[in-house]
Amino acid sequence: MKVSKATTRVLQTPADNPLVVGVPQEGTREFVTLELDTDQGLQGIGITFFGGPLTPALKAAVDDLCGLVIGEDPMRVEAVSEKLRQAASGAGPEGIFTLALSAIDIALWDIKGKALDQSVCSLLGGCRDRAPTYASGALMRPMNLEYLSEAGPRLVASGFRQMKTQMGAEPTAEREVARIRTLREAIGDDIDLMCDINQLWNVNQAIDIGRRVEEYHLFWLEDVVTRDDYQGLARVADALTTPIAAGEYVYGIRPFRHMLEARSVDIVMIDLLRVGGITQFRKVAGMAEAFNLPVVSHLIPEIQVHNIAAIPNGLTVEYMPWTLRLFEETPEIVDGEIVVPDKPGLGLKFDQDVIKQYQVS
Repeated sequence: MKVSKATTRVLQTPADNPLVVGVPQEGTREFVTLELDTDQGLQGIGITFFGGPLTPALKAAVDDLCGLVIGEDPMRVEAVSEKLRQAASGAGPEGIFTLALSAIDIALWDIKGKALDQSVCSLLGGCRDRAPTYASGALMRPMNLEYLSEAGPRLVASGFRQMKTQMGAEPTAEREVARIRTLREAIGDDIDLMCDINQLWNVNQAIDIGRRVEEYHLFWLEDVVTRDDYQGLARVADALTTPIAAGEYVYGIRPFRHMLEARSVDIVMIDLLRVGGITQFRKVAGMAEAFNLPVVSHLIPEIQVHNIAAIPNGLTVEYMPWTLRLFEETPEIVDGEIVVPDKPGLGLKFDQDVIKQYQVS
C-alpha cells in the first residue's frame, strides 16, 4: 500500500463554544485539514491549526511535506515521520514545521488503524475504552463572577465532573482569588476544578496567589509562568501543594526532557499539534511515565481521546469543543468520561457539508 494523493483545505469557522451560554463569541478560527489517500482506497484524515495571518503558510507547509509522502508506505508511520523530520531538520522543531508534520502523522495513524481494523487507541496500547474529560473554554477570564456562578453548576448538570477556569487578568490578588472562591462555592467540593494562567504570572505572583487558593483544592494550576522557565516552574511546584501542569506551549519532545529533569511540573500537558503528532505524543507520555507523572491532553478531544485512553498514565482529556462541527460524529461523553470510538482508525469523518460551507482555500 502506498500514499497516492493528499488534499488540504483551509477552513474558517465561527469562534464559538457550545459550552458557553448567553455570551457573544466573536471572531473566527482557522484550520488546515488533510485527507490522505492510498492506492488501496483507504483514506486518513488529519488536522492542524494555530490561527493568524500565517495559516496560508501552514497549508503550504503541509502541502510540501505531503509531496514527500506520496509513494510511501503509510503503515511505516515512524519511518515517514523520520523522513520528514530529516528533510526539514534545518527548520527546527518549533513552529510551522512541527504543526504541519502533525497533520500528516495523524492521518497516517488513521490509515494504519483502518488497514488493521483497529482503533488508533488499540494500536497505541488500548489501556481503556474511555477516559475522564473536563469542560474547557466555558469559564474564561473575561467572564464575570455572576456568569461563573451560573455556568459552573450548568456544566455539572450537563454531566461534567471536571472543569477548567482561568486567572491572570485581574488587577489584584484578591480579585483573582474571588474567581476561584465563587466557582468552588457554586459547584461544591466534589467537582474537580482546574485553573489556567496562560503564562501571565511571574514566579512570585504564582506562589503568592497559588497559596491563597490552596484552600479551594484546585485539581491543578496550569502554565503559571513562561513556558521555558523550567527553574521558575520548579520553584512554584515546590512551594505549592496544588499540582502544577504545563507543556501545551512546548514544541517537539526534547523540551519535555528538560522540564521533567528540572522537576518543573506535577502533570505533563501535551499539545498534539505542537509535539509533532501521535508518534511524538506517545514518546513524551513514556518519558512522563518514567518520572511517575500523569499526562493530560490539550485541545482536539476527538483525537486526543485515543492518546489518553491508550496509556496507563493518561489522566484526563481536555474537552475544548472547537473542532466538533468539522466531523460527522464525535466521541460520546458518558458519566463524565469521553468514549473511544468503536470504529477503525480515529473513528472520524470530516463533514463534507461543513467543509464546503467554511472552506476559504
